[in-house]
Amino acid sequence: MKNQKQKEDITIKQAQEMVDDWIKTTGVSYFSELSQLAQLTEEVGEVARVISRTYGEQSFKKFDEAKKLADELADVLFTVICLANSTGIDLTKALHKNLAKKTKRDKKRHTNNVKLKMANDQKDSER
Repeated sequence: MKNQKQKEDITIKQAQEMVDDWIKTTGVSYFSELSQLAQLTEEVGEVARVISRTYGEQSFKKFDEAKKLADELADVLFTVICLANSTGIDLTKALHKNLAKKTKRDKKRHTNNVKLKMANDQKDSER
């Protein structure tokens, strides 16, 4: 990796470059897009397991106790970056475009959502 300090903030572009460097030096090459999709599905499942056991009613199994949400989310991010890199997607541009789309489409949708208002009112009354 390019002399990147672990604690330093990085841009999405830098993250894509760091992952690409890692793949080329340690991972040898990118897996096929289909294999990456399967890996992404597996990693998202691990996030779901941690969340369901941390915030839901299920208890941790012995072998799951050490799993941390931050690490599992980082696995998802790594896999998304690998998929973007191997398909030539600039995630910074894609995110900007996606947020613009969501802003245009959802400008009033969420502020006018009665269900969200009720949920927020209930949270406020519980405080």
